[in-house]
Amino acid sequence: MTALFALATSLLWGLADFGGGLLTRRIPALTVVAVSQTCTIVVLGTVVAVTGGWHEAGPQLWFAVGAGVVGTVAMLAFYRALALGPMGVVSPLGSLGVAVPVAVGLVLGERPGVLQFGGIAVAVVGVVLAGGPELRGAPVQRQAIALTLVAAVGFGAVMALISEASTTVTGLFLALLVQRLTNVVVGGSALLATVRRGGSALPGDGGALVVVRALPALAFVGLADVAANGSYALAAQHGPVTVAAVLASLYPVITALAARSFLSERLRTVQAAGAGLALLGAVLLATG
Repeated sequence: MTALFALATSLLWGLADFGGGLLTRRIPALTVVAVSQTCTIVVLGTVVAVTGGWHEAGPQLWFAVGAGVVGTVAMLAFYRALALGPMGVVSPLGSLGVAVPVAVGLVLGERPGVLQFGGIAVAVVGVVLAGGPELRGAPVQRQAIALTLVAAVGFGAVMALISEASTTVTGLFLALLVQRLTNVVVGGSALLATVRRGGSALPGDGGALVVVRALPALAFVGLADVAANGSYALAAQHGPVTVAAVLASLYPVITALAARSFLSERLRTVQAAGAGLALLGAVLLATG
């Protein structure tokens, strides 16, 4: 079950990253975060009310609050990086945050088998190569890489925090709701501060109409991201965190494939090889 949930996480995060990257090229990143996460609150609030998740409230929800604060900063940095640089370069570097939950798992005493250690190494190398990252270039490219590395650490911390925020499925719904409420509070506050400093919350070309027309896409990005967090938490609860984290980090392969399909971004040889290694690593992790 760990492998299944973790691979579902990769699929959902990959699609969310692709959609978020596209939207941020037309709409300010803060607005994308605030609106997309507000959409998830409506859905999660309904689910929590129906399942009685409020009864699962407890001190562990502080982990969800922490995930919400860190996750907002990570999302803003990542979406901005996706808007500045090629998705096939930014997304794989963002997955390096997998080092955080893997390290947590090892500190807590998890010891993957030989095949799984091999799978972790192969998968991480594959994910990086899948983007064919270029560390040289214009200042905007260096800025995109710096933002991506900030996002990577943040995403890794979110993975570690959200896996500790609940022990039951209904509790997980509540934890995700708390996380998203925190996302909106932090992101909305940053957006308000930006507007007060003279910035704009709306696109310069088209204004509010662009945001309204993009609502379905914004809702999809938010729901895919929250579903990915949920499936990762389940993966971490059903098996080793080290395995769940690495399998969940394969999402750049999905982002690269989506960019190829919808934006006609061509995969270079190194990217195709990286995708193959990432899949091989997934197989080793699932069977080790």
